[in-house]
Amino acid sequence: MKHVLIVEDEVHLAIGIKYNLEAEGFEATMVGDGQSALKLIEENPEGYDLIILDLMLPGMSGYSVCEAIRKRQLELPVLMLSARTLVEDRVRGYDVGADQYLQKPFELEELLSITRSLINRRSRTWGDAERTVDTVYEFGRAKINFDTYEVSVADKPVRLTTTEIKLLHYFVENEGSVVTRSALLENVWGMSHSPTTRTVDNFIMNLRKYFEEDPARPKHFLSVRGAGYRFVARGDDGQG
Repeated sequence: MKHVLIVEDEVHLAIGIKYNLEAEGFEATMVGDGQSALKLIEENPEGYDLIILDLMLPGMSGYSVCEAIRKRQLELPVLMLSARTLVEDRVRGYDVGADQYLQKPFELEELLSITRSLINRRSRTWGDAERTVDTVYEFGRAKINFDTYEVSVADKPVRLTTTEIKLLHYFVENEGSVVTRSALLENVWGMSHSPTTRTVDNFIMNLRKYFEEDPARPKHFLSVRGAGYRFVARGDDGQG
């Protein structure tokens, strides 16, 4: 049974999420602060398949909790919840390693859909029959091992989230082709729609930050106006 850790200080909301997750067949544990969540994860690093993490927590913000999880080199998917509406808040959430960001108030079905998607994506492996990309792939100054998630740029290690790795893998699989936002949402996020209109764009910004010499003038992750994005391994001039 897949196990979800709910970190939410609004008790009524946490209880509601727990009840509905359990009704869907998940095991769910809830805590009301970040320190308690990190203690549980430290005691059993492989014990959870997803963390649903509120941003505004007593004593330690969701940003700090997510950063601490990533510093422990854990690939635990993180769904961040927040009532904040600014784009900057979502971007910061992705920057610290969140896989998805869901704004409060949210629809229950959307929460459950994202939960299933993140857990299924974590469980899924890239089998030999499906793999069309070498285990170790290099472009520009970057070297990526898609099996171990080890990434380096100019011989310096770079830490990517599971979602960023899968997004990169999908671009490499479709190198040279224009891919739409809808295709990315379906094949990377496993969703038919975006919880926020900027989800894909924010992740592209992250990839540019990691891999482009000048993120403002990308040569690998190119925008195609009105269509989507195109990945060019050899490097090309493009408009971001």
